[in-house]
Amino acid sequence: MPLFTKCEEYTTIRDLVKEGVYPYFHELETRQDVEVVMEGKRRIMLGSNNYLGLTVHPEVVQAGVDAMLKYGTGCSGSRFLNGTLDLHNQLERELAAFAGKGACVTFSTGFQANLGIISALCGRSDTILNDRENHASIYDGCKLSYAAVQRYRHSDMADLEKRLAEIPIEAGKLIVTDGVFSMSGDIARLPDIVELAKKYRARVMVDDAHGFGVLGPGGRGTASYFGLMDEVDVVMGTFSKSLASLGGFMLSSPAVAEYVRHNSRPFIFSASIPPANCASALAALRVIDSEPERVKRLGDLAEYYREGLHRRGIATMKAENARVPIIPIYTYEPMRTLRINKTLYECGVYVNPVLPPATAPGECLLRTSLMATHTEAILDEAMDIIKEVIEHAE
Repeated sequence: MPLFTKCEEYTTIRDLVKEGVYPYFHELETRQDVEVVMEGKRRIMLGSNNYLGLTVHPEVVQAGVDAMLKYGTGCSGSRFLNGTLDLHNQLERELAAFAGKGACVTFSTGFQANLGIISALCGRSDTILNDRENHASIYDGCKLSYAAVQRYRHSDMADLEKRLAEIPIEAGKLIVTDGVFSMSGDIARLPDIVELAKKYRARVMVDDAHGFGVLGPGGRGTASYFGLMDEVDVVMGTFSKSLASLGGFMLSSPAVAEYVRHNSRPFIFSASIPPANCASALAALRVIDSEPERVKRLGDLAEYYREGLHRRGIATMKAENARVPIIPIYTYEPMRTLRINKTLYECGVYVNPVLPPATAPGECLLRTSLMATHTEAILDEAMDIIKEVIEHAE
């Protein structure tokens, strides 16, 4: 088959556009906040990962402006060569100290962090045990590593143990799990995972992109939430969510960090985080550290919102922790989901539709997510609209 035939025959998007339900690439015309202007109209934003609302915090914004004026727009090289600023090193030191880990390595994106960590630490003689609902970047990191990969059923500890038991005890093994799963808001069964890792001599890596700034004392993440920061070997995180910027990071022991810095191809051969992004992430981290009440406020709003949806008769995915700000609303069938999503958008509420293969057939969702800067009044307005739209959906 000629190379581009698959492109020419790919009609799915054109069909959705004809139906008037294509849900992606809406143009944002204002800052990422609780209310935005998209395509000329006010929308309540319930589809952002800006969990602590720091993208518009004056100190975070000013830090980015000041850094661009001082250092320019970019570093024009990798961290390995000419692209390391004093800001990069400061950010790594403060992140490691905040989390209580020995060292930190920053990457240019969160996706790249998973590629760079997993491919550096795991090789052909190793095995990665991967939760089936892990993020796509973890799957791609596994491919890049050339390690054997075992996918275990989501949060199924019996299945994980069965697979661990089949691997030679002396072989290299890495269990990788999301801390907070991005679509469902599930929290990893980290105490059980750590126990199995000890039993079978495996190492543990947690992708905490959606847990950092959300869970644990002061927002220190999923491992901290369970009191297991010393038991988790590697924590990955991103700057594009609670830290209100762009980039990724790894927290680990100094030995692991040093190895990754000198053996991770995605780290070595990528330009470093631009100065403004680095400074903004550092400023956001300092706000989180000095204002732990933001994390509490986020949890309080999540509970308020879940209870409000329940009172309005709106079916949501059962929460293991009602304070997680990811709240999926069941819409079941794909076309029904897309129609509801379109109507909500037209009525001034922005949410994210989740369709197969990200969900099982018949279990489609609207993924809604909160910010610490939402108000109860805004959430009530949004919930009333959601109730009205869902009740009148075909």
